[in-house]
Amino acid sequence: MASPTPPPSNLSNPGGPMPEVSVDDAERAQLLVDAYQRITQEMSKIIVGQEQVIEQLLIAILARGHCLLEGVPGLAKTLMIRTLADAMDLSFRRIQFTPDLMPADITGTDIIQEDKVTGHRELVFEKGPIFAQMILADEINRTPPKTQAALLEAMQEHSVTVGGNTLPLDEPFFVLATQNPIEQEGTYPLPEAQRDRFLFHVMVEYPQREQERLIIERTTSTFSAHLDAVISGEQIIACQETVRRVPVPDHVIDFVLDLVRRSRPKDPDSFPFVQELVDWGPGPRACQMLVLAGKVRAVLHGRYHVTIDDIEALAYPVLRHRIVPTFNAEAEGITVDMIVHRLLQAVPRGTAAAVL
Repeated sequence: MASPTPPPSNLSNPGGPMPEVSVDDAERAQLLVDAYQRITQEMSKIIVGQEQVIEQLLIAILARGHCLLEGVPGLAKTLMIRTLADAMDLSFRRIQFTPDLMPADITGTDIIQEDKVTGHRELVFEKGPIFAQMILADEINRTPPKTQAALLEAMQEHSVTVGGNTLPLDEPFFVLATQNPIEQEGTYPLPEAQRDRFLFHVMVEYPQREQERLIIERTTSTFSAHLDAVISGEQIIACQETVRRVPVPDHVIDFVLDLVRRSRPKDPDSFPFVQELVDWGPGPRACQMLVLAGKVRAVLHGRYHVTIDDIEALAYPVLRHRIVPTFNAEAEGITVDMIVHRLLQAVPRGTAAAVL
């Protein structure tokens, strides 16, 4: 990083014009921190509580990743994502996933257009809703795998291929998907390969009592709020580049490797409880996502290096959709979060020594 002491930010004027992107890493880091604080302030005008969910969403975006949100209906998942897009000044499209949704309904399709003067006909590509910067894939598990797979190239390559032509998507590009943990009849669980492309699997919990009281007061009255755009797409891209330059100490890399590799039941160094409870462990992408997300969290918490605390704080959303428990574990009511908790207790901090 360029300097341990960031200069004052130009974001200190709420509602004022968005600043120009600086080439200085420290200034960008301070812009990122100030933008995070202002985004949370803007979102709190509409969203009550859910601070941890909002933080994880922002970490995923700044790490150039996608996010899968899971929660029961009525927890404002859709509203939260729409509000976030407004606060970040990004184009937004919502796709409602249903059993009859087709891939062309997402990516777009070729249509025949006729020139009224010459009568000449030609195929013209009509872009689908995937051509936006922030995509809400609502109830993604309610559509068949063929349609779910239409998102794969967009999520991985940030492009769409139709009719042999590859079209780039606008940057920055994010897919934020939701799924309902209840009413699982008639749903299509995401394949492991697609789940692995989500940086986080975020659990959206019920609000606390006082938060729910405030929700009732706001939604049953004439309450309204105006959101100001806090950061532009160009600035987000600059912050993403800055985050990647945050250093990671060797002992933190060793901790990440231990945490991920020893959660694989076929690894010779895996824990006995992993061999008993885990059917399939996370791949190398879990290591990459832990490190990238840890870099963002470090900057947001005022540090220019990643610590083990950052990795531990993000282990649950990174690993909960990458670990497949055994049938016996599910039968005994052992969740993936319980397995991750045991892993964090078993893996030593600051040393790669084995603890069995």
